[in-house]
Amino acid sequence: MTIWLAGVFIMNIVGFLIMGEDKKRAKKHEYRIRERTLWLVALFGGAIGTTAGMQLYRHKTKHLSFKIGFPVLAVVELVLLIKVLL
Repeated sequence: MTIWLAGVFIMNIVGFLIMGEDKKRAKKHEYRIRERTLWLVALFGGAIGTTAGMQLYRHKTKHLSFKIGFPVLAVVELVLLIKVLL
């Protein structure tokens, strides 16, 4: 369980950071992080971090799939975390 929690924590940090990095690259018109990569990080435990990054950096907020999908995954992740911890 401890390893799983550490993995979820790390994935959320990664999710938050890559949203910021992708926003920075978008502003500079540089090579971007693939949307598939963003989704995979969210699906594998980083949904809370990617959602937080999306809101903080105002990145991908016009894409309906991200605007709805990341928060839904974040709620699922949060429910799973609460169940594991209790």
